[in-house]
Amino acid sequence: RRGRLVLGAKEDQPYMGEKDPASGVYSGFDIEIAKMVAASLGFEPQKVQFKTIASANRETALQNGQIDYYVGTYTVNDNRKKLVGFAGPYYMGGQSLLVRADETDINGPQDLNGKRVCSAAGSTPYQKIQADYPKADLVAYDTYSVCVDNLLTFQVDAVTTDDAILIGYAAKVPEELKIVGKPFSEEPYGIGVPRSDNALRLAIDDAIEANEKNGNWTKAYDVTLGLSGVPAPKPPAIDRYPAS
Repeated sequence: RRGRLVLGAKEDQPYMGEKDPASGVYSGFDIEIAKMVAASLGFEPQKVQFKTIASANRETALQNGQIDYYVGTYTVNDNRKKLVGFAGPYYMGGQSLLVRADETDINGPQDLNGKRVCSAAGSTPYQKIQADYPKADLVAYDTYSVCVDNLLTFQVDAVTTDDAILIGYAAKVPEELKIVGKPFSEEPYGIGVPRSDNALRLAIDDAIEANEKNGNWTKAYDVTLGLSGVPAPKPPAIDRYPAS
């Protein structure tokens, strides 16, 4: 179509999808997955271009052909499947807790009573704490980076969102921050494609599977999220759902 691939990504998530402001180069686990898939589809690295797409604009960007596919902590769910297609999932995220490295009181969501917990305003993780752990003292900001800054300056006791995002922050300063407890939700991350493009969706499924089998998936994890000290999980089963 264009002779090159244009891939949607995030630019502000450490070790997941991050753009270097000086060089313009994207890096992180999601970026590595996107590149692997592009290579499996037969594209040379110089024919692959990344474009930052905000979460709210993902579906539109896929529908109007701005991007060929999207890789960026994109949780697969039935509502989104009405608008776009999903290859994968390639990673199973889950809501988790980030605390200071010397924290001993908080080992899971059951320990949040009376603790100041930060999340993004209106996000699913925020709503889950509100509903399931009402004795936590919730604090909301527009972005997780503000939450993390407040954690480092002792203004909050914990930050909560998907573990992959938190692991990225912990990987940046492992001597100052750590993840505690087991994930307490399931967030399967898929690769977003135009809804009608089943051939592309299934080709990406094959690419993900091949890269999981040949060890590339684990290598990509180890040089990104693995820097946090959290070992590589087992990739989730791929959902090759029928075309609708």
